[in-house]
Amino acid sequence: MTGVPVRLGLRANAGQFALLVALNAFVGAMVGLERSVLPLVGKDDFGLASKSAILSFVVAFGVAKAFANLAAGGLAHRVGRRRLLLLGWLLALPVPILIATAPSWWLIVVANLFLGLNQGFAWSMTVVMKIDLVGPARRGLALGLNESAGYLGVAAAALATGALAATFAPRTIVWVGAALIAGVGAAIALVFIRDTGAHVLEEQRAHGEADAGSLRAAFLRGSVSDPVLRACSQAGLVNNLNDALAWGLAPLYLAAHGASIAKVGIVAAVYPGVWGASQLVTGWLSDYTGRKPLIVLGMLVQAGALALLVAGAGSFAPAVVAAVLLGVGTALVYPTLIAAVSDIAQPVERAQLVGVYRFWRDSGFVVGALLTGLVADALGAGAAIAVVAALTAGSGVWVAATRWTSATRQRRKTAAQTLNPGTRTP
Repeated sequence: MTGVPVRLGLRANAGQFALLVALNAFVGAMVGLERSVLPLVGKDDFGLASKSAILSFVVAFGVAKAFANLAAGGLAHRVGRRRLLLLGWLLALPVPILIATAPSWWLIVVANLFLGLNQGFAWSMTVVMKIDLVGPARRGLALGLNESAGYLGVAAAALATGALAATFAPRTIVWVGAALIAGVGAAIALVFIRDTGAHVLEEQRAHGEADAGSLRAAFLRGSVSDPVLRACSQAGLVNNLNDALAWGLAPLYLAAHGASIAKVGIVAAVYPGVWGASQLVTGWLSDYTGRKPLIVLGMLVQAGALALLVAGAGSFAPAVVAAVLLGVGTALVYPTLIAAVSDIAQPVERAQLVGVYRFWRDSGFVVGALLTGLVADALGAGAAIAVVAALTAGSGVWVAATRWTSATRQRRKTAAQTLNPGTRTP
């Protein structure tokens, strides 16, 4: 409706914010459908013996999602957030068709190219649109809610597919679920979601005139020239390197040590479930403690979780504990990194810098799938997990050694502000 004044804040935009939270749960569920069963489909249905070959679907997903994130960041200010969100859901529609009809593994890989594009455009826009709506004061909370919904969707779908795979063909579960979720997600985006471009302009007024600049300049700044953005980008990449391992290699590792498909499904669901639920706290907490401490702690907890997975030698109980720790560590890192990037960006350049960060973060799927597949084929899955644990600890040390300048350090809030979020920081 025209003529209605634009207001920033979670309460002022509660309706649209809630719709975007719900929609992101559907985005997460699309990828969660594959978490428990698709690596086993490659092994059992298509007879793939090489872990590198099986993990090719993760490579395809990661490449497509990384470049979709970058494109979405560059196009959001010019094309509009809502249009890119709709594009993301339209790109999800071929996924169930390809999975259902695939006569060979390469079509499953193609389906994951479309899935990566769906995740890149749709998830990027739900992230950016929520940040647009709430303004700077509740950014960590907004991102915690967004990522929590998405990864609880991942967990619910992973648990459901693992449980149903004992009764129904795993591939059937994936494509039927994908068809339902893609249809509902596209309908919600088309009918109910409104663009947030006016909210960006409203927030920018408080910062003065600014230009979004070129995507090339944003890419150089987010990748190289700004030390905090550089540290965030590498931490995001390593974080999703972990996720590639959990998605593609962990089910094969557990199955090789005698775990049933139901137990694999439990482990596959516990990790994103804890990750998703914990972000309800960690995103909010980063608004008060600052971003850097949570990022460093989260990377070190993830490294410890992977070390435990190796030490447990594929046993179910240690694997569940490792999944819980991995979920907690990832929750400390995931919304906090996006909030840290958003803290630095001007409102009009936020979509580009978040897109650059998400490009590097989701490149971790590619690096992780290639690295873990090659090391696992050469030295075994346990060695691959140990290598990733060491890289994760090193990433945390990198962030710890990076100086968070006063311009990027999140201010702690007073008790009065906690009780009254509208109070300004002095």
